[in-house]
Amino acid sequence: MISMFKPNYKDGSIVNLMSSILSHYGEDSKYKNLKIFPQNRFENKKNIVLLVIDGLGYDFLKKKGKGTFLAEHVCGQMTSVFPPTTASAITTFMTGVAPGEHAITGWYMFLKEIGIVTRILPFDARYKDIPFKGSGLSINEVLEEKSISEKIRAKCFAVIPSSIKDSEYNAGTGKNAVKLGYSTIEGMFMHIKKAVRSSFRKKLIYSYWPFFDDLSHEFGVNSRKSEQHFHVLDKNIEKFAQKIKGTETLLIITADHGFIDTTRKKILLLEDHPKLAECLSIPFCGEGRSVYCYVHTDKANDFEKYVKTRLSQYCILKTRKEMIQENFYGLSASNKKLHDRIGDYVLLMKEDYCFKDSLVGMDYTFHIGNHGGVSMEEMEVPLILVDC
Repeated sequence: MISMFKPNYKDGSIVNLMSSILSHYGEDSKYKNLKIFPQNRFENKKNIVLLVIDGLGYDFLKKKGKGTFLAEHVCGQMTSVFPPTTASAITTFMTGVAPGEHAITGWYMFLKEIGIVTRILPFDARYKDIPFKGSGLSINEVLEEKSISEKIRAKCFAVIPSSIKDSEYNAGTGKNAVKLGYSTIEGMFMHIKKAVRSSFRKKLIYSYWPFFDDLSHEFGVNSRKSEQHFHVLDKNIEKFAQKIKGTETLLIITADHGFIDTTRKKILLLEDHPKLAECLSIPFCGEGRSVYCYVHTDKANDFEKYVKTRLSQYCILKTRKEMIQENFYGLSASNKKLHDRIGDYVLLMKEDYCFKDSLVGMDYTFHIGNHGGVSMEEMEVPLILVDC
């Protein structure tokens, strides 16, 4: 039985890490600085490099990373945000605030502004991935929070895969930042090194590596392929750190979430629960591990009864009000759009269960590796610090 872990927004989450970084640049934050981050590590540092390795959980590093460069430089663990998923967590890295403020609440989001369920990172419709580009809809109408690069007085860079460098999402979250695209691991570190050496000004260099996450989804976080990829990444990071020695750089390495592996038998399908489906007003949103349910008002009692009697072994039922009051999304829920984006109820899946639905003409998607839930493995990420 996997226990429920919530984000520690008080002083132990990635939001607090971003508060520490904001403090270094003289900016205030609603959140305290990260407790395990020694603020004196910023002293005499001209460059801050924040490298986010998508999916690299603290649990994986502890179990599989013994003797590696990354493990040797771990300062401790912190929590992600809720849900611990790329859309919500990367938006926190890019804005410095929790989901309660930025209101990016998962991979699938219902946007009342346009009345449909979307995939927020590709910025398209959930139904057959129909893009919004050219429709007149701007990411700025969905994400209103300013980006870190707009908040601080420093030269900012974003080193990201070429395939997403010019995406609508990155345009919205990386304003004022110089965007550099790469296609190989050598290319990523080449661009970071160039940014570090580009001037004598204070700089914040954000970089994002998505490929550990890709492999962990497809083959499982405990697979040989994921482990081999991690070791290749570790060696390249060590080489990079040596190459920029003496540049007054603090290299901060962390992740947006961790992973758990599951099996096909642990995937619940909505089509097997037609009585539950009758209660829903729109398709599932959020994540397969944290499911947002929008329910017809006159079906609310039927919905609650069904979940409590038929699904209690698989999930914990929470109302939207409970999720906000229990600070799942942060210590503040100041964004008025948050209420529209988390459903009437949330199903927090237990153990390694997932809950999936499908749309007409579209197939179910299954992954061995999953995240977005409230297990320790998904929620805890490492804090790795390297002085260069």
